[in-house]
Amino acid sequence: MKKHFLPIAIMLFTSTIVLSQNTEFKTYKNGLIYSEHAMKNLGFVVDSLNLAYESCNFDKQFYGKQQTIGHVISLEKGATKMAKKDLKKNISLTAFLKKYPQATIKKNQLILKLKYLDNKNKEKVAFDEFSLDTRYGLKIEKNISFNTKDLKNKWVFQYNKWDDSLDAFYFPNEFKTTALPKKYNTMIGYADCLIDTTTTKLKKDLKREYGYMELSEDWTSYSHKKKTALLDKFRGLRVVGSCSMDSSPRVHALNIALLSAETYNWRIFFKAHLDIMNDRFDRASDGSYAQEGRKTYIKELEELNINVMDLIMGISFQVENPAINHYNGNIWRIGRALAETKNRKKVEQRILEVIGNKELDDYNRLIFYFLLRSYYYNSNNNYTKEKLKQLMVTSIQLLPKQYQEVLLKK
Repeated sequence: MKKHFLPIAIMLFTSTIVLSQNTEFKTYKNGLIYSEHAMKNLGFVVDSLNLAYESCNFDKQFYGKQQTIGHVISLEKGATKMAKKDLKKNISLTAFLKKYPQATIKKNQLILKLKYLDNKNKEKVAFDEFSLDTRYGLKIEKNISFNTKDLKNKWVFQYNKWDDSLDAFYFPNEFKTTALPKKYNTMIGYADCLIDTTTTKLKKDLKREYGYMELSEDWTSYSHKKKTALLDKFRGLRVVGSCSMDSSPRVHALNIALLSAETYNWRIFFKAHLDIMNDRFDRASDGSYAQEGRKTYIKELEELNINVMDLIMGISFQVENPAINHYNGNIWRIGRALAETKNRKKVEQRILEVIGNKELDDYNRLIFYFLLRSYYYNSNNNYTKEKLKQLMVTSIQLLPKQYQEVLLKK
């Protein structure tokens, strides 16, 4: 085993070669990136997991993210300092707009209230506009005390000194969370049971490095003990991509998956493979031009005896109270993966059912709409454009009316 730290130019060159070959990783006779022997090993583990699945605890109730419908207000140079004083006094929305007619307002926008840890590991809360007509919505960050404040008929705002502007949210109603229907709880629980939230792909407190550890060509001939030791070493290094074309983070994850498959370590294998499918890696930069060559490899999961659709849906729902280390999928990558599945009709039916479920919170319904949109964008020539367009129109008509007008224009 050799540890390489390649110059960026070499990484660019080698990565370009990989992408130009129309196959990112080596495939075996079975058409998969894992050998027949590795898939057989994984099959044994999955059979055991299917038995263990019955004993997993699915009694937990999951809740959607805190959310409300609010208004987004912006005011530029001139009267911002006076307006700031008025907002502190909790001026009414009507009075504010009358006093500052130059202010712009976007009414009835979906606003999320999200708890998070900052870079100092301190709890904060972010108020985040889920914008449907622009790429980025307004986001205002506050201290954690705002998480429990009664915000009905109140303002949350920020003054931007650098350009003398004021951004604000006004909330006619309080934030709320909605309990997910039982069948969706079961999907999240299934994903957590299958992935195993008690284990992580890499060891904790790792240093970040450029480069990767190379897996010797004869590694398959190693003893089980030596493969296990190698896996431990690979898990001890976090690989960071130096640029968009640097494929080393994905190669590193594949090596971990290969070693895990050969040593019956499902917990590590599954997380590594899901990271490859979701393209979940640290990179210094990541241009869209480089993303097309990164495949999703959903076929490998479909060849194993697991419920891939329930798994995919389980990591797609966004909840307020997830399990520690719950795996959140990348909606755009998942949509691309589902476009490659052999069960497209089932995929469409299941996603449309979620979008149209009135018992589910708006945010999750919209998340699944964008999942379907990614699926639509990445679909191949097996479907006509007319059928795909109709599918998207149908999905929009299933959403609450307040979102339909904006989405039908897109």
